[in-house]
Amino acid sequence: MNSGNDIFLKDKIFKIISQTAKEHGVRAFVIGGFVRDCFLQRPRNDIDVVVEGSGIEIAKAVGDKIHSKVSVFRNFGTAMFKWNGIEIEFVGARKESYNRNSRKPIVEDGTLEDDQKRRDFTVNALAFSLQEEDYGNLVDPFGGVADLQKGLLRTPLDPDITYSDDPLRMIRAIRFATQLNFTIVPESLESIKRNRKRLEILSRERIAEEMHKILMAEKPSIGLNLLQQTGLMEEFLPQLSALQGVETLEGRGHKENFAHTLQVVDNIAPHTDNLWLRWAALLHDIGKPATKKYEPGTGWTFHGHEIVGAKMVPGIFKQLKMPLNEKMKYVQKLVGLHLRPIALVEDIVTDSAVRRLLFDAGDDIDDLMTLCEADITSKNEAKVRRIKANFQNVRQKLVEVEAKDAIRNFKNPITGELVMEYYGLKPSKEIGLIKEFVKESILDGKIENNFDQAFELMKQKGAELGLTHKED
Repeated sequence: MNSGNDIFLKDKIFKIISQTAKEHGVRAFVIGGFVRDCFLQRPRNDIDVVVEGSGIEIAKAVGDKIHSKVSVFRNFGTAMFKWNGIEIEFVGARKESYNRNSRKPIVEDGTLEDDQKRRDFTVNALAFSLQEEDYGNLVDPFGGVADLQKGLLRTPLDPDITYSDDPLRMIRAIRFATQLNFTIVPESLESIKRNRKRLEILSRERIAEEMHKILMAEKPSIGLNLLQQTGLMEEFLPQLSALQGVETLEGRGHKENFAHTLQVVDNIAPHTDNLWLRWAALLHDIGKPATKKYEPGTGWTFHGHEIVGAKMVPGIFKQLKMPLNEKMKYVQKLVGLHLRPIALVEDIVTDSAVRRLLFDAGDDIDDLMTLCEADITSKNEAKVRRIKANFQNVRQKLVEVEAKDAIRNFKNPITGELVMEYYGLKPSKEIGLIKEFVKESILDGKIENNFDQAFELMKQKGAELGLTHKED
């Protein structure tokens, strides 16, 4: 492992901070994630500096020296500026005490030792000295470097105190374990289980932020499994937790849907950095518990789970205070459509079925196909290979039909305004009937997607409805 402070000692900004702190008669230290990531040799574009005194005062003084604009956040007692593309944030050393019903601490001025004690994990309590006499020396009172070397996450204090004081740390522990591929020590895991009900004092937005980071990890299943094992998932996303378990009747069981879901999320991770596509993978089978049914002779079925799941998506977004906007609609659409490409793989691929899939998915067709390929999981490797090979046929058919019929961004050649103008109509059900008839004819391949053929069909349907051209 890297000695940690090699990069740290090279940048002149730290010398400037060191000199400024000395001039003001205070001590300053680089602390937290930057120090940890120096040892892990991970790139980082933000640095935290803790000052035994006023962090804001030192930030302003350093900012004056380097002619950088300093942003001050007095409510949080912090100040920051940018240096060569890196955000450097200053804060005064603090000690904290907590009220049982809030994660907002009572804050007092403190020493570096006080500040390190309040940190979430030993690996985040590491500090580099900025004092002239021991410049660059590591301050590691809790064995954080040893934990880094062993790949362990533990709290500086009793985990019950750390997690009860600020319950977000429980999810952060799982997020760090996922991102760093570290192990949470057993006593810490047990404490998370004991303190899981403390999540009720957290804002849902903070929980969602951590979930986003877990989902964007290289292997999200690490964190998702830990959330389930500790009971945290049940506290804020019970719909997903409900997927776990296998019911057996007449000797027949169904697929373990929670494990399958995690496999799908892991499958999709190497193929997309789209957070919301990963959310769609996480929620794609969310409707299965509500639709599970045992049919003698057939076995377990989940008929319509994609429709039920799509209807559940807005409620899940609302409970996690996630945006109820186009992102939510995108996830909802993919959940609702995720069985359609699989059905094409199993059946003879007709142009009509492909047109309808293109019409319903629109510009999200490529993401839908990525989701559906990730959804191919089976212990039978030959079956997986066969289905994936068939999937390539579907992809090719999509390209061919789109090139010929331009359905992906389908716009009906026959508009309501045209129908009203041609027949001299006011808004009425006949207009909708004509437009739908033309649209269905194009999707079924009865006519091509062009205006001339659609116009002739409009006149045909209008005659059937007893309509006449207004000039006749």
